[in-house]
Amino acid sequence: MKRIMIIFLSAALALSSCSKMFDVDSTGNLTGSKAAQMVEKEPEFLFSYVSGLYSWMVTPFTVYSGHDDGGFLLCNMLTDFMGQDIVLDGTENWGQFDYNFDYGMEQYVRTYQFWTQYYTLINNANTILDYIPAGEEPSSVQVRGYLGQAYAIRALSYMYLMLLYQDPVDESGALRTDAPSVPLVYASRDGIPADVAYERQGRNAYSVVMEHIEYNIAESLKFLDGYVRTSKNEIDQSVAYGIAARYYLFVQKWAEAASAAEKAREGYDIMDRERLLGGFMNLEDNEFMWGFNHTTETQTTYVSFSSHMSNDCEGYAGLDQPGKLIDRSLYDRMSRTDWRRGLFNGPEGDPKASPSTPAAARPYAARKFGYMDQWLQDYIYMRASEMVLIQAEAEARLGDGAKAAATLATLMSRRDPSWSASTVTAADVQIQRRIELWGEGHGYYDIRRNGRGIDRSYEGTNHTPANRIKVPAHDNLWWFQLPLKEITENDKIDESEQNPWSKETTDEDESESKAASVAAQGQWCVRGGREMSSGWLCDVRN
Repeated sequence: MKRIMIIFLSAALALSSCSKMFDVDSTGNLTGSKAAQMVEKEPEFLFSYVSGLYSWMVTPFTVYSGHDDGGFLLCNMLTDFMGQDIVLDGTENWGQFDYNFDYGMEQYVRTYQFWTQYYTLINNANTILDYIPAGEEPSSVQVRGYLGQAYAIRALSYMYLMLLYQDPVDESGALRTDAPSVPLVYASRDGIPADVAYERQGRNAYSVVMEHIEYNIAESLKFLDGYVRTSKNEIDQSVAYGIAARYYLFVQKWAEAASAAEKAREGYDIMDRERLLGGFMNLEDNEFMWGFNHTTETQTTYVSFSSHMSNDCEGYAGLDQPGKLIDRSLYDRMSRTDWRRGLFNGPEGDPKASPSTPAAARPYAARKFGYMDQWLQDYIYMRASEMVLIQAEAEARLGDGAKAAATLATLMSRRDPSWSASTVTAADVQIQRRIELWGEGHGYYDIRRNGRGIDRSYEGTNHTPANRIKVPAHDNLWWFQLPLKEITENDKIDESEQNPWSKETTDEDESESKAASVAAQGQWCVRGGREMSSGWLCDVRN
């Protein structure tokens, strides 16, 4: 059998540093009860693996050498570019492939990047879980907390994978539970024989992946009960409830989504105006539930979320390569009393913006993400406002518009003094979700779960001419093909099981759009330092 060949660098380092202290077998591995006893006595051993898991989420160049390969948050950012609400505009084109729906084919680096990012997280989580054999319940609160975090990461990773590599709903909006989804990679703790736990698997039905995610959610909540995290870099039970809320919203389990979201946001509050306009840089704010606190040892410069998304930072966005703008039609949906207008330039732009960051002067330019000296802006993965929005949408979908409005008021009272509503629909909540969570990596997944399309060609659009496209709901451009490497090396998946994908230009001027796309891709390849035979296929085949 072919095996998944992922190197767990952090785990290897942890094991090498501790192997002199504990009994190991001839292969250098700790197994069964020996491992369980070890981590019970020395919980910090397992914590090194947990820390490595979170480090993987922010480390650049983990998959390939591109400057858009910066971990978990950049993956979500890149999918955000495929939506309606972010406009890429400027002199160069990081993210142009994604913005123009040119990255879904099996040989392109993006599908490989997403696949590798999430399956490495899953495999690293499995390494943690394998230290406690199936059927054994650790007594240490710390060890239980580490297991809970591993289960939570697996749930989160599979949740994104199933939306990236399958159309989740049919034309009626119902879940496609029988559709082929993604392989599952088990830990021996899941009750799978150790000799097959890490074998490559074939595609599972959507319903099977859902069942596995729900098992991971339940286990994460159980093991995180009573665990106190050392920092917001870690997942605690509130964050696990937040992951559960995201998942249940995705799979239309409205009551479960509302309940989990309400539990998740307990103990957090909603930013007032001053905090809202503070640049989304400091994880310690009490609205922020989970993220990564950057230090000079972890933060990078250009290979970072801040570089790509902050127009006020002298990175790619601020230098206009390209700048990040809000879609004009979405901006116009904000009332004039909505404080969130202050997160963006208006149609007049900002003539007072620093000359060193020309993108910050553009009309509709985002000013949401600020800049801190030495690139020390923190990453934000989850906020209490998201939980309010999940709860409100779920309540509306359950038919209680009045209750949904009361929940939504928890957020809107801190965003728009003039907002008032006695009842709201799910569509009303989703508009507020698009505004509130702009640029935070939710847009693409919301489009996918709702079976929506996009139209960037409306009258007065501020999307760039080459990208004024319409992509209808359920078009196969929305999903990604399985990576070519997986198809060729996994004997459980046949080429006939590959997702269909085709790129048909939908611009008003097809030839102009094609030329612009090829030019953009060629420019990217030159910047990436790669030789290419054509602009259209300039990515590395993995």
